[in-house]
Amino acid sequence: MDVRIGKTVIETLTEGMYEDSKFIYREYIQNAADQIDKAIELGILKERKEGKVHINIDIGKEQIVIEDNATGIESEKVFKTLGNIALSEKDRTKNKGFRGIGRLGGLGYCDELVYETSYPGENTKTIMKWDAKKLRCLLHDKAITKDAGNVVKSVIDIETCPEDTEKHYLKVILNNVKNKTLLEINEIKEYLSMVAPIPYRSHFVFCTKIYDYARENDFRIDEYYIYLNNDQLYKPYKTFLYEKSDGNERKKYDEITDVSFFDIKNKDKILAWGWYGISRFEKQIPRISNYYRGIRLRKGNIQIGNEQVFIDHKISKDERDNAYFIGEIFCIHNDLIPNSRRDYFNENEILESFERALKTIYSEKLHNIYYKASAYKNAIKKINKVSEYQDEFEEKERTGFIGDEKETLTEKIESARRDAADSEKKIEKIKKEVDKSNIENNDTLKKVITLIEKEYKKENITPDTFDKIDVNAISKKQPRFVDQFSGLNKRERKLIDKILSIIKNTLPPSISEELIEKIKEEFK
Repeated sequence: MDVRIGKTVIETLTEGMYEDSKFIYREYIQNAADQIDKAIELGILKERKEGKVHINIDIGKEQIVIEDNATGIESEKVFKTLGNIALSEKDRTKNKGFRGIGRLGGLGYCDELVYETSYPGENTKTIMKWDAKKLRCLLHDKAITKDAGNVVKSVIDIETCPEDTEKHYLKVILNNVKNKTLLEINEIKEYLSMVAPIPYRSHFVFCTKIYDYARENDFRIDEYYIYLNNDQLYKPYKTFLYEKSDGNERKKYDEITDVSFFDIKNKDKILAWGWYGISRFEKQIPRISNYYRGIRLRKGNIQIGNEQVFIDHKISKDERDNAYFIGEIFCIHNDLIPNSRRDYFNENEILESFERALKTIYSEKLHNIYYKASAYKNAIKKINKVSEYQDEFEEKERTGFIGDEKETLTEKIESARRDAADSEKKIEKIKKEVDKSNIENNDTLKKVITLIEKEYKKENITPDTFDKIDVNAISKKQPRFVDQFSGLNKRERKLIDKILSIIKNTLPPSISEELIEKIKEEFK
């Protein structure tokens, strides 16, 4: 009995499998990375830093070229290696790409896909051309009943030409690319900086600490030298966190001051390890200015899914659990196997163990850190409010009150004192909880509390300062702002006071203060 594979399987593997067209870069890069490792094993390359992956995007020519200097492919094996579908000899426990389908990805986004390759010691360059435009016509024509194998054969052409015997490379060329996203250099750079297995920038000051932790625990971080239009790609992590200001410019609002590490285990077996940045956890990190936010999942140092992966798979119950952090989780267990879309892992017992452990980390560690940081920061702010209102009250005593400012400020001071007393109790409670030895993340929380106090806690503010002003003992006859208008009678001053009160309560402070100052100059 013959088994035929329908031609539509090709469409599924080229256009239908992935939601994001940018995946083709990842697929070709992971294949190049595997071949660089193989070239080192075979002695073709001495070490990984000799291996290079060059990506060139030519917008004018609508062309993408991805080239590596790894092993190349032996001439007699080119068709077997590049022509067969889903037939791969790679080891899934060792290689990053192993299903034999990723190399087809480019067919869905160009009119012609070309492979040029040469193997060391051979004086031949083999060129394999796929007529992608013709392929799409064959796939969409219902009158053509060829199976997948025959369709592929009809769109492939192979030729050879002389080459230097010392050359070894594989070049992938996508001609006449019509997908504009794939030609957006800045967008591709951002995508690859998160997805590709590349190094940290040296100015990310905690990269040394991450490398040291990996080395001390015998963890490997696979990194390769990848270039986009001749610029080397690096992971984009930075020390500062940014937000958009009123002028639509970026401004710093928080800072990564340290990193913390964790291991994910199944009994005594290490499944994965990770790090996350320690900051004041001011708020959810704005993605528009920090596209690298979130704890990212990696296998072989290639990203799995995106920043939503733990939300999508219900590892984290609260989306904020990831949005407050930057960091990475490196999966190292052989049975954590990326699925064909590389947006998560194949289901098995090891994945279940991984998810259970990770859920505990999110619920008992990460959530606890930013939740307590927020509570501690808000408590300090409420204590500071007492001093701010009292200072404002003293200033008004000097310059004079407008309208019902005295009564309003008196109420604010009393309310702030009550809130401050409650906040003092909350602060003591948090400190006691952090000091408990059974809280696994107490060291991290102590660092966070120190950062918050350094940023927000005002000197010399204690519960005693709450009584700096006894508002009830203040004489009811307080100086009013309009008293300085000696040229006006009592009735006129009263009218001006009402007008000033309306201005102050209606207009923004910057405008009202300027307007009141103008009125003062006019009547003084």
